[in-house]
Amino acid sequence: MGVAIRVIPCLDVHDGRVVKGVNFLNLRDAGDPVELATLYGRQGADELTFLDISASAQGRATTYDMVQRTAETVFIPLTVGGGVRGVDDVDRLLRSGADKVGINTGAISRPEALDEIADRFGRQVIVLSLDARREADQPSGFGVTTHGGRQSAGLDAIAWCREAVERGAGEILLNSMDRDGTTDGFDLEMIEAVRKVVDVPVIASGGAGTVQHFVDAARAGADAVLAASVFHYGTLTVAQIKEGLAAAGFEVR
Repeated sequence: MGVAIRVIPCLDVHDGRVVKGVNFLNLRDAGDPVELATLYGRQGADELTFLDISASAQGRATTYDMVQRTAETVFIPLTVGGGVRGVDDVDRLLRSGADKVGINTGAISRPEALDEIADRFGRQVIVLSLDARREADQPSGFGVTTHGGRQSAGLDAIAWCREAVERGAGEILLNSMDRDGTTDGFDLEMIEAVRKVVDVPVIASGGAGTVQHFVDAARAGADAVLAASVFHYGTLTVAQIKEGLAAAGFEVR
């Protein structure tokens, strides 16, 4: 028996509402985060990821109350990110009900934050949330962005994944900014490139539009598949994705 591929709905939250756009632009309202989390829990989601996509850009902390209400309503693992900068933010999120914490801009600004969080809480709580895109001037061809994809970090995405895991990241949430919201499929080359350099779970994100896209991501080396638009707007259900993965020979829960 192998490790089951996890199916993870993502709730991108802006000003207290779940939103979705294309490449983080032209955001549309997709509903109440707690209501959607409850729906996905009933559908059989393995985990939920809750990202406050404006937290870093606006310099404010994640909405702890919303995290608490979600954690009280849904009883599957919850990863929360947005505006996380260090140990104190992680402590407060875990106390609010998060099981894991995503860190992106905060780790890029101060990489030693990963070491400190891992030392305090264990690497199992750290998800490196990575918004990457194709950048020709980076050695791997993939670069890191910050602030909801608005700024280039001037970092090679593959090298950063390697460093983050060495510092204590327990998972990589790999989001393709080029594919985000397009429903054109995951960036399989990016998934394969990260898979080659890290020994922790890789969560594929950005671009899902069909069941086959999720299968392709798993074949490229993803340990989990994450999506937003296809769930929020009823294009696909968690069950349909799991059925497709199982039919392709992958173990699902």
